[in-house]
Amino acid sequence: MSTPLLQLSAVETYIGGSRILRGVDLEIFPGEVVALMGRNGVGKTTTLRSITGILPVRAGSILLAGQPIHPLAIDARARAGLGYVPQGRDIFPHLTVEENLQIGLVVHRRKGAAARAALDRVFALFPVLREMLGRKGGVLSGGQQQQLAIGRALLTEPKLLILDEPTEGIQPSIIDQIGDTLKQLKAPRAPATALDEAARAVAEIRHAVQQLKQEHSLAILLVEQYVDFCRDVADRFYAMDRGAIVASGPIQGLTDEIVKAHLQV
Repeated sequence: MSTPLLQLSAVETYIGGSRILRGVDLEIFPGEVVALMGRNGVGKTTTLRSITGILPVRAGSILLAGQPIHPLAIDARARAGLGYVPQGRDIFPHLTVEENLQIGLVVHRRKGAAARAALDRVFALFPVLREMLGRKGGVLSGGQQQQLAIGRALLTEPKLLILDEPTEGIQPSIIDQIGDTLKQLKAPRAPATALDEAARAVAEIRHAVQQLKQEHSLAILLVEQYVDFCRDVADRFYAMDRGAIVASGPIQGLTDEIVKAHLQV
């Protein structure tokens, strides 16, 4: 197998005086999707924040493309190739969709044909964004805001895209019905309800992750609560409990026993 794009070795992170991460080891290879899973409060988001530099690492190392990034500031890690979509999305609510996307282009000073090509790629993944360029980010639905946040992150040309709970706030029953929704999207339909829009958003997010994986254009680290979503899009998984990795392997090895022991509430 090739050299890991991202490698965490024995990472420990503290918040206040409490040790949250306890010797985390994790690898992501180019072109793959890795799901980081576990119950609430076990250290998943702390792991992401340690990778991006929001939280300092007390011990261990973090390598990106073989280079240590744990000593770097947040902005330097972003320039090195990290794209991060946090919980809550962090879009600019008073800016339009177009203005939010332009911020992603400005980061790498992309203009002209390169900027148009990058935007076209985002619109191919998330067609709804092209339809809503003039709308303020704050008036979009939660699922549409998530698509905007992912699209903006992609415009920074990351080597690794980090997604923290991309289906957060969308009802489990809707996520469970994604397969039916994908079929419905192919046929004429009545005006969409809020639940239809939520289902459509999750379907498009899932499709986008699958498409990016097929392109091998970047790697994706995904924190996600919903097991079926992870099984659909991920190549491998890591399960966390009490700040440590307790199980890992190919996504086909995510058995019901592991789910029951480490993921179910």
